[in-house]
Amino acid sequence: MIKHIPILVQIALLATAVLFPLIKKNKATKSKLITVALLAVSVSLLLVSLMDVQQNGAFVYNFGNYESFIGIQYSINAFSTFMAFFVITLALIIMIFSTKDIDHEIEQSSISQYYTLVLILLFSMVGMIYTNDLFNMYVFMEILSLTSCAIISIKRKKENYLAALRYLVLNTIGSLSVLFGIALLYMVSGHLNMTMMSESISLIWQLYPTNILIASGFMLTGFAIKAAVFPLHIWLPDAHSNAPTPSSALLSSLVVKIYVFAVYKLLFDVLGRDIVVALGIPTVITVFAAAGMLFGSIFAMGQKDIKRMLAYSSVAQIGYIFLGLSLMTEAGLAAGLFHVVSHGLMKTALFLSAGSIIYYRNKRDIRDLDGIGIEMPVTMVVFAIAALGMIGIPGTNGFMSKLYLSFAVLGAGQPLLLAVILLSSYLNAVYYLPIVISAFLKEPKSKNTTMQVEVLPLPMLFSLVTIGFLCLLTGFYPTLVMNFITQAVNIFLS
Repeated sequence: MIKHIPILVQIALLATAVLFPLIKKNKATKSKLITVALLAVSVSLLLVSLMDVQQNGAFVYNFGNYESFIGIQYSINAFSTFMAFFVITLALIIMIFSTKDIDHEIEQSSISQYYTLVLILLFSMVGMIYTNDLFNMYVFMEILSLTSCAIISIKRKKENYLAALRYLVLNTIGSLSVLFGIALLYMVSGHLNMTMMSESISLIWQLYPTNILIASGFMLTGFAIKAAVFPLHIWLPDAHSNAPTPSSALLSSLVVKIYVFAVYKLLFDVLGRDIVVALGIPTVITVFAAAGMLFGSIFAMGQKDIKRMLAYSSVAQIGYIFLGLSLMTEAGLAAGLFHVVSHGLMKTALFLSAGSIIYYRNKRDIRDLDGIGIEMPVTMVVFAIAALGMIGIPGTNGFMSKLYLSFAVLGAGQPLLLAVILLSSYLNAVYYLPIVISAFLKEPKSKNTTMQVEVLPLPMLFSLVTIGFLCLLTGFYPTLVMNFITQAVNIFLS
């Protein structure tokens, strides 16, 4: 029974999403409660699955007992199970926050539809994490793209429709690029199963290096568009800043990371490190990663809208992840994967804090946040923890990410990249520190000088405190995550 848990969780997510439109009375309230309850149960089940894989080892799951040559296959290993657990746990925290915040964001009649979309979105993300087949990855990716577009446009405003349209157009280009790359790899290898494709390519890649390079280029470009890698990020600022706050948190902390995970699968599960290095792919990734780290932060510095600033910040942080990947070393891969988790936690904390400010004070302009730490101490403490993590202050998970990455670039003999990391961290400080300083050290415009806990709904406060605690926990005890990361690196490089 335990072996079936990953599939049962996926089925439950999809089946519940299908049932929501059938609810007749109190659709909004019931949808909220059912979603939170389902995610809580899913977290518990995935924790059991994670413990089982730790004790008994990884395995492949063949649907319908078909052979992997023609059937659908999932790879259930330590890292895929951990990533699924992480995605659903973070989604649970965001959805608890949304039970009160979403009433403030979208029309009451659309709330049940929103949770339907969220569950389908999570269904597709879990599928992308587990699948061991390139075509099924593409199918899940398309579902993810469409639902992501929908949770942006569900807020019925002109700017949301424009952001969703831009997202749809660019992600369609990315999807076509990925599909064309898959077709080229299939032509060369004769397989879609990643394991079998990898075995085939390792034997014949020297006969078709140009084909494989072109296929890799198309797929990496498509995934880069979807992961908002600079300079293919132009859809992200509008989408993340205009979407409802729970959508912004999901998109920035989880959705773009799934495409990063897809890149890892392509490079290591399909092509293999030796072929990737021989084709010169790491050098290209390094250039775009370093550019994103710097220019993402530079663009963030010029923003006045807090959610738009956080969106551009995500572009810079994606650069850190791809920089670790580009090193093609154990330390580099581990640092990049650790930052996937670290940034997911920090960006969730930042977006939920920004959403709380908009909910409580209806303020989005950074210049209007003077003294807000006195009016909203819990919110701004959580914001400060995550912001300091983005800068890389010791005690935060962001510091550990940058520490691991710094050691990795030095170990790879790339001291110039260390300078890029330090410069990017300085730029992060330029736009994060003034917000934290003005929030706590300047007088509030309301002239309220008595600090007291803000009157936010309990679910919102619970989510804020929980995500802030997790940021600190993974900062002081990074091995809680790094143990799984190490196993993932061994899987990728085996």
